[in-house]
Amino acid sequence: MTAPSKKLSSARLTQPTNAFVEEFTASVQFDQRLFRQDIAGSIAHATMLASVDILSDQERDQIINGLKTILTEIEEGNFEWSIAQEDVHMNIEARLIALIGEVGKKLHTGRSRNDQVATDVRLYLRDMVTPIASELKRLQMALLDVAEREAETILPGFTHLQTAQPVTFGHHMMAWYEMLVRDAERLTDCGKRINSLPLGAAALAGTTFAIDRKMTAELLGFERICQNSLDAVSDRDFVIEFNSFASLLMMHLSRFSEELIIWSSAQFDFVDLGDAFCTGSSIMPQKKNPDVPELIRGKTSRVYGNLFNLLTLMKNQPLAYNKDNQEDKEPLFDTIDTLLGSLRVYADMMAAITVKADNMRQAALRGYATATDLADYLVRKGVAFRDAHEVVGLAVAFGIEHNKDLSELSLEELQNFSAQISADVFDVLTLEGSVAARDHLGGTAPKQVKLAVARARQSLS
Repeated sequence: MTAPSKKLSSARLTQPTNAFVEEFTASVQFDQRLFRQDIAGSIAHATMLASVDILSDQERDQIINGLKTILTEIEEGNFEWSIAQEDVHMNIEARLIALIGEVGKKLHTGRSRNDQVATDVRLYLRDMVTPIASELKRLQMALLDVAEREAETILPGFTHLQTAQPVTFGHHMMAWYEMLVRDAERLTDCGKRINSLPLGAAALAGTTFAIDRKMTAELLGFERICQNSLDAVSDRDFVIEFNSFASLLMMHLSRFSEELIIWSSAQFDFVDLGDAFCTGSSIMPQKKNPDVPELIRGKTSRVYGNLFNLLTLMKNQPLAYNKDNQEDKEPLFDTIDTLLGSLRVYADMMAAITVKADNMRQAALRGYATATDLADYLVRKGVAFRDAHEVVGLAVAFGIEHNKDLSELSLEELQNFSAQISADVFDVLTLEGSVAARDHLGGTAPKQVKLAVARARQSLS
């Protein structure tokens, strides 16, 4: 097919647009991905116009059939996009007029590109919420599988990246899971504000035609109707809010990635990420680089940049629509693509992870991870906490001097630091005893991890 060369919106202008300006101001290079939403919006608009007798039923059917033909042309790769027509909306409308003639010119009655593009972006973003939520859930399920499998696997828990207390790997995975729960809730909440219909606001003041916005909203599945025409065409809060959600989610993935990078290093050797998610070195044959988590850590800054881009884009705009708003789509599209790709590869990577339990356990033994357990033991024996803290500090110093973990000290050696210590102390000094003792809601005990996984599976079902 050949797209019309005459620009539909050029009647007011006495000179043709400069060729470079035409290319510079066009958005069709990137907003053509909105074609399905644009056609769906136009079909709903035509249906509504016929219902209020602005179009005849015959005109409505001609327009809808023409739009369906255009949809097929685009999907089959037979549509010629024209920069001269500026954007996805004018390209489709121009092609409609070429297909069905004068009737096609009636489609734009009672609307503007301003409310049309706002509607298209909302429809597109609403459509993207479902696959993003699906990939997010798939990652959550992968984490639950690992958490359940490794509910009794012990590793050192860290503060300041220093060994603090023993935890289970399953418990650690459930911490990641909880972050994603909040992300899923934010996405759902964001979706509520995306799902408002701007169409009918026209350019900025509404329209003189007796349109039925409620019908259009129902046809397009919008739960609400934007209540103010000025705000409807100029609002991009929902785009910024989505990018804010995406930034938080990517921040969580970046934190996960940082731990995986550390854990997969030779110095830690806690996990193996699987060859499918790593690459080698061009010069060092022994290398296995964690490229996927490194790249996701890097892509996080890209999503942050898109958020700041959008905030800056909107901060100086007076009401109502301004051409600046054309710049909202590229950062939004980039964020969506980045987020979907990151979630997909992360779920696959976590499903293939290998946990090196022995290495984790040995690392926990090296860091005096049960020192707090000894202090709590003494407190339960009647020793004031500050005195117990000093006793344990002295015992740790003795262990360091003799290259022994607290659990490896003899009863006599421990009793040199406090007469309150008796043989039952070894019930709390072992790694297994330490984690098992944290047997309460939110604790790291294997029993609690398994219960947490069960609750999570039920909530996701």
